Amino acid sequence: MPAEEIQIDLAVQDDLPAINDIYNYYVDHSTATFQEVHETLEDRDRWFTQHGPRHPVVVARRSGSVVGWASLSEWNSRSAYSQTGEVSVYIHHEHHRLGIGRRLLEEVIERARGLGFHTLIGGACTEQTASIGLQESLGFHEVADFRAVGYKFERWLDVKYFQLML
Repeated sequence: MPAEEIQIDLAVQDDLPAINDIYNYYVDHSTATFQEVHETLEDRDRWFTQHGPRHPVVVARRSGSVVGWASLSEWNSRSAYSQTGEVSVYIHHEHHRLGIGRRLLEEVIERARGLGFHTLIGGACTEQTASIGLQESLGFHEVADFRAVGYKFERWLDVKYFQLML
């Protein structure tokens, strides 16, 4: 897919239904999230409100439709962690392997640099090899490997955490 077909923008309130639909697909079908109950639009609105200018949410648009999103979130609420952020990336399940996740994560990394963040954290279930590969390809290094910390779809799941120093 030519890069010009994908536009990366800051998310706006009107994007929340699409963001929620993308996320809730993974609630039902994937270990990309360990959440097991759908987010409501009210939940998503609260989440979005918590992501002010310091913690942006960006979307990828193709032909005007949201096909992916990424966020920079607070990693820990204690003030000493204020320069540490957590990254999340979710792509519409019909738009995988097109470079959208890379573009979104690159955008979040650049925004984090511009906002003065010192380091970024990303996590992934070990089954999520594409997510792990994406993070590693952008310079994230594995810093933690937790065994059997999540239980979803009738099985125990392992999680790795990655860190990028900015």
